[in-house]
Amino acid sequence: MRLFRRRRHSEIPSLNTSSTADISFMLLIFFLVTSSMDAGKGLQRQLPPPPQDQEQVADILDSDIMTVTLNAEGELTMNGDTVSLQRLQEEVRKFAAVNPHHRVVAIKTDPQTRYEDYFQLQNALVTAYKPLKCAPRVSEVIEEKGGGQP
Repeated sequence: MRLFRRRRHSEIPSLNTSSTADISFMLLIFFLVTSSMDAGKGLQRQLPPPPQDQEQVADILDSDIMTVTLNAEGELTMNGDTVSLQRLQEEVRKFAAVNPHHRVVAIKTDPQTRYEDYFQLQNALVTAYKPLKCAPRVSEVIEEKGGGQP
């Protein structure tokens, strides 16, 4: 009698991958919870409500308006004179100290103005108003290219 030997087909062992998705999800959650997210710079300002149809525009005297212009190169002018941020801050503090609730700082900017320059200007204005214990009343006008009227 002859015995036949059967060759065993060797099977490739397989990995149990049923929990791979669970492990990946747990690792993702772990890294999201433990990593630090850098907060971007921003301005925390509450915008005024939109004007109502019946709302009357208050008359403001020209002497109660300070015009600050920030051009694309980052140069600051206050009522036509070139100033630094520190000097602007001092002048705004003096200007607003007389009657902070009726004084307005009008900011004119160029569309090409860098965000960093605008950010520094806003911080200087807020710092100038801090000792007065009131929020600055700022109107912002963005000049259009080509010298259009603000």
